[in-house]
Amino acid sequence: MADYDVVIIGGGAAGLTLAHHIGEVNERRGRPLRTALLEPPPGPHTPPPRTWCFWEEGDGLWEPLLAARWRDLTVVGADGARHRSAADPYRYKMLRSDDVVAFVRGRADEYLDQRELFVTALSDGPEHATVHATDPRGADVRLTARWVFDSRPPAARSGGRTTLLQHFRGWFVRTPKEAFDPESAVLMDLRPPQPSTGVAFGYVLPLSSREALVEYTEFGRSVLSTAEYEAALDAYGATIGLEDFEVVSSEQGVIPMTDAPFPTRVGRRLFRIGAAGGATRPSTGYTFGGASRQAAAVAEALAEGRTPIPPVPYRARHLAMDAVMLRALDTGRVRGSDFFARLFAGNRLGDVLAFLDGASSVRRELAMGLTTPVAAMSHSTLDHLWYVLRSRVGRPGRGLNGAGGSWPR
Repeated sequence: MADYDVVIIGGGAAGLTLAHHIGEVNERRGRPLRTALLEPPPGPHTPPPRTWCFWEEGDGLWEPLLAARWRDLTVVGADGARHRSAADPYRYKMLRSDDVVAFVRGRADEYLDQRELFVTALSDGPEHATVHATDPRGADVRLTARWVFDSRPPAARSGGRTTLLQHFRGWFVRTPKEAFDPESAVLMDLRPPQPSTGVAFGYVLPLSSREALVEYTEFGRSVLSTAEYEAALDAYGATIGLEDFEVVSSEQGVIPMTDAPFPTRVGRRLFRIGAAGGATRPSTGYTFGGASRQAAAVAEALAEGRTPIPPVPYRARHLAMDAVMLRALDTGRVRGSDFFARLFAGNRLGDVLAFLDGASSVRRELAMGLTTPVAAMSHSTLDHLWYVLRSRVGRPGRGLNGAGGSWPR
């Protein structure tokens, strides 16, 4: 008999969300699922506190924990033109990772073991998988489970054509006087100087009239130094009229944006979730929404006794469109600031958010495509189709894939 029904590796957004959903499953299940949540002890492997942003309709699972939510969003073009509108039917929301950690750990039932371990290897088997690890003292630990879900950040992927880095640094600022509109978040401000390829933008997420997260972001091939981010934030602060302020804290990070495949099933009983399982939308870097959908689907499968294969959060056509956009940005065929300004200015905001979340219709997507630089995007589309055709010549069968591959059930 295996030690656990489920082992979750990693206590980030994907792992915590899955652990919480399994707790809800246990409330209605005759035999609760014995679950272990594994992560390294506090130290250099511990990620710093982060903010997770996403959008959804109405109230959701994390509503009591939200740091802020906004109905109205603003996009500012490179020329300063402002486009503010309601995000209906969505609300744009911000969570702080520390709040989610405290909530999930505080509500964990008696069937969730929270263990501090360094996972060193995984091995598959017909009846159970084995997690090989060491504890903080260096002793070897072996755990067996019916199902193992690995949410650790993915290694560099092969098989993709284009990879950009979404890299950013942000300040949580406080001002002595009212400086922000808490009713509207600035989703994308394209006034910063633009790189030769990719795009640069700022955004402002107000927590109150005197507090906000002010962030500078680039999509490009390489990251900046901390000093360069600070200079860019100083310049962006001047652009938005931010003069007298205190930096309370900061955040900095890098999110790969790639058209490489991320299979969710990597063994009979081994799965990947979160960014490791393709939950990051390649064209935006948003991960939380995709990871949440994966976790809910996995928990439902476990509740029903089905093989809990994490779904790929985005349709194939959306991933293909993302590959085209990434290539267009990387080659400089389209100017990023022009592409995004036209996309948001020419379409209803709710429709754009539906597309970015993988919930749009083909008809709406075609209409949105006509508002972007058509000639350049058509060129990139043909280029992508030719690349796909060439890469498939002589390729063997697909084998593993995000829908479950060829593993026996």
